Amino acid sequence: MSGFPWAAFAQNLGLAAVAAFAVMLATFGIAVRKGLHRIVDVAWGIGFTAVALVSLAASAGGRDATRRVAVTVLTAVWGLRLAAHIARRGRGHGEDPRYEAMLAKAPGNRDLYALRMVYLLQGALVWLVSLPVQAAQYIPGPPSGFAWAGAALWACGLFFEAVGDAQLARFKADPANRGKVMDRGLWSWTRHPNYFGDFCVWWGLFLFTCDSGAAAAVSVVSPLVMSYLLTKGSGKPMLERHMAQRPGFAEYVARTSGFFPRPPKRRP
Repeated sequence: MSGFPWAAFAQNLGLAAVAAFAVMLATFGIAVRKGLHRIVDVAWGIGFTAVALVSLAASAGGRDATRRVAVTVLTAVWGLRLAAHIARRGRGHGEDPRYEAMLAKAPGNRDLYALRMVYLLQGALVWLVSLPVQAAQYIPGPPSGFAWAGAALWACGLFFEAVGDAQLARFKADPANRGKVMDRGLWSWTRHPNYFGDFCVWWGLFLFTCDSGAAAAVSVVSPLVMSYLLTKGSGKPMLERHMAQRPGFAEYVARTSGFFPRPPKRRP
């Protein structure tokens, strides 16, 4: 297997940045017109899809298509499903309380503050986290067992995300569950099946780069950053602070894994 094509990959990094920021800037324009910045969350999955498609096009010519097409399709399926889910969940609702609280403290123009602190930041994160999707396009030769193991891990992650989201949506749709803690299905095995699913998706996509030591070394920052965000950053900690005062939440925490799935402990 020949060496990793650093010059072509460097060019792809620039194209991916253009794609990521184009999605975020277009979303910003729509959000300002609607007066609703929560739609930036829909753009998260779309941004990754755009980067994957641009990278697939830029890497064409003389390279094995199997890995390139596989990593692009897996990224697009994950990203578009997530975008559609967030769009459905937010339909008919006002501004997200997180953004409302942040913008209430904005010095000067609220929209420009949101552009700096939300849209451009998320564009940069899309570019950074998508490194495995970009690098995998430039690995010469067909995929090995690493890639197929990555596809299996990705499938596990998508299962936890999609099934967990669907179970939570059905739970919330029942008025009898208002104010209650969701502790059924996958949510009885982990308090965050959707975040655990995200974790698996990005470590799975990273495995597509492991046929090349150079590509893997560059790309490992992606699953590491996502793991930190999900477990220590804006994922699990923020949600659990919001849920902490809900009746029954402390008991739920005591019997349910905080992240990695395991059978629930018996109720006292």
